[in-house]
Amino acid sequence: MISTKGRYAVRFMIDLAEQPEGIPVPLHDISVRQGISKKYLEIIVKTLVAAKLVKGASGKGGGYMLLRKPSEYTVGEILEATEETLASVACLRCDAVACPRENFCKTLPMWKKFDSMIHDYFFNITIEDLVRGNI
Repeated sequence: MISTKGRYAVRFMIDLAEQPEGIPVPLHDISVRQGISKKYLEIIVKTLVAAKLVKGASGKGGGYMLLRKPSEYTVGEILEATEETLASVACLRCDAVACPRENFCKTLPMWKKFDSMIHDYFFNITIEDLVRGNI
């Protein structure tokens, strides 16, 4: 399940995409528009900056900006940056210990296919798609 952090990160990125390009957007303004506490957005933004999805400018007139065009960001990369994992089951996490049942597990192919569908879905939706309502 996608956490609040992931959902809010996508909303944050949409908000940035809707603002004039190249002008830093104050976190307070996004907080008000999105109805998300500024304190919680600070946590989300820290993650997005570390993932090199946005950059911040401090001082008077500071705020946050996208590093790329909205069409170059996928929802999948934002969720991967903010979620611990998108894997549906523990054995498919990237840090999972090898499962002793892997070679004869009857459900593993189903979970792999499910995870592949989720991956393909989120990685084929851009922030621009969401801004334009192309879903």
